Amino acid sequence: MMIKISLLAFSFLFTMTICFSQEIKSVKIADLEKIIVESKTPLIINFWATWCMPCIEEIPYFLEEVKDNRKDSLTILLVSLDFKDAFPDGISSFVKKRKFDAPVVWLDETNADYFCPKIDAKWSGAIPATLFINNKTGYRNFFEEQISHETLKLEIKAILKKD
Repeated sequence: MMIKISLLAFSFLFTMTICFSQEIKSVKIADLEKIIVESKTPLIINFWATWCMPCIEEIPYFLEEVKDNRKDSLTILLVSLDFKDAFPDGISSFVKKRKFDAPVVWLDETNADYFCPKIDAKWSGAIPATLFINNKTGYRNFFEEQISHETLKLEIKAILKKD
């Protein structure tokens, strides 16, 4: 009996470690542009930072809704806009502590005047910011604000074309 409990505990901890510890990769804006253009599934790209309280408040809603809509192939990419000194260890430990179970990358760009318009012409650089895209339907919508859980649900219906 004790061996079974030990094996179950080990299995659970091993699964949680794999789930919540991930290598944070550095990307350039050209990499993100490629991801956007080549996405074959509905995709949410959320721009956030570890020091941004509105960002941190909304991410759990995003993770919950993406999980609830995986059957519709909805995916998410969390793009950290943290300062260089937080990459990769600070971001990685934050992600692990908060148990984010979505892909996280760090945007290795410092000139917002260069990278923001490549995501959306109206983006001033403020965060949180979120891009919703569905290349199959041509759907694209950008928010430069914290999104409420209710607004997120409506946006997911729109990106998935649900009534």
